Amino acid sequence: MLDKNQRVLIRVDFNVPVNNGVISDSSRINSALPTIRHFLNLGMSVVLMSHFGRPNGFDDNYSLKFLVQPLSKLLNQKVLFSADIRDLDVLNTIKPGEILLLENLRFYPEETQNDLVFAELLSKYGDIYVNDAFGTSHRKHASIQKIQEFFSNKSYMGFLLEKELSELKKIQQSSLTPQTVIVGGSKIGSKIHILKTFLNKADNILIGGGMAFPFIKFMGGKIGGSLCKHNEVEVVKKFLFQAKKSTTKIILPIDCVVTDSISSKTNIKYCDIMSIPDGYMGVDIGDFSVKLFRKYIANSKLILWNGPMGIFEAEEFSAGTKEITNAVSEFTANSGYSLIGGGDTVSAISEFGEKSQFSYISTGGGAMLDFFRNQNLPGIMGLKTIIT
Repeated sequence: MLDKNQRVLIRVDFNVPVNNGVISDSSRINSALPTIRHFLNLGMSVVLMSHFGRPNGFDDNYSLKFLVQPLSKLLNQKVLFSADIRDLDVLNTIKPGEILLLENLRFYPEETQNDLVFAELLSKYGDIYVNDAFGTSHRKHASIQKIQEFFSNKSYMGFLLEKELSELKKIQQSSLTPQTVIVGGSKIGSKIHILKTFLNKADNILIGGGMAFPFIKFMGGKIGGSLCKHNEVEVVKKFLFQAKKSTTKIILPIDCVVTDSISSKTNIKYCDIMSIPDGYMGVDIGDFSVKLFRKYIANSKLILWNGPMGIFEAEEFSAGTKEITNAVSEFTANSGYSLIGGGDTVSAISEFGEKSQFSYISTGGGAMLDFFRNQNLPGIMGLKTIIT
């Protein structure tokens, strides 16, 4: 049984997008509120821990202090802040019903090293542990995996995490067909091995954004200064070899928007994606690619989307992502099932005012894709459901 004299330590994912010091999309914070409020309503004290960005040691630009005011407003009560996780004296100041936010976990290298001693330090902040950070549950980090060793039979999944797993299992077990996976963004190294799990499962994989250029280069295309690391071409070669033996179609863009400067946005034009001029880089999919992708989207029954089609943050390079957002929205309105995941993708659809137009929006990108490869994510093993 839980009592109000206990502290609950909740791992949340407050790695939110920020532009000029302002949170541009608070989906991840809002999604964690039901779990936080549940324990506050029980009269317990709540300690929140999260990472933010990828700082190299302590860096004021990555401090979680900027979250104190918006969190206080959302929860309608004061949120305390601890600037030094190693200073456990702060625990003497927390009363039942109060909230403490810890400083950025990634200020401490031991977090990403999954360090046992650091996990033990974190464990002192709570009598019970709750993981509600689906977006990082695929990471073997101290606050996600190793910490559970110090909460024998007292580790729980938050309401958000529970909901995420329910929706993903629904997709995994779905017999709806055709199924289409849309992948964009630029992290081909971390996504390609996961895409392999969709071979023979999905009917179509549509590849846009920076993900497309290593494919185009492998196929003999000229990509100018577009995103592509040397080792990515070999990764693509192996993937396409497997894909040819599968029943899954791999669909690539056929044209793109290019520019000679992302910052000054000069000399913007359309061109065949196989013939990007030297000195130019691809920054969005073109109109013909949009039409091609729309055809596959409209003929699907289930869609999984992770990653934008271009540099959507700039209005000049956002048309492709907007069009795909509209296409998936229309598909959903026509009784299709759509699952959207990934920070950039969610930020994009939020910016375009389309968040309510999809079946489910996941707070995780890499975690969402990883789940389909191995549903036994490091952060969810051994967690129990909260007794309400």
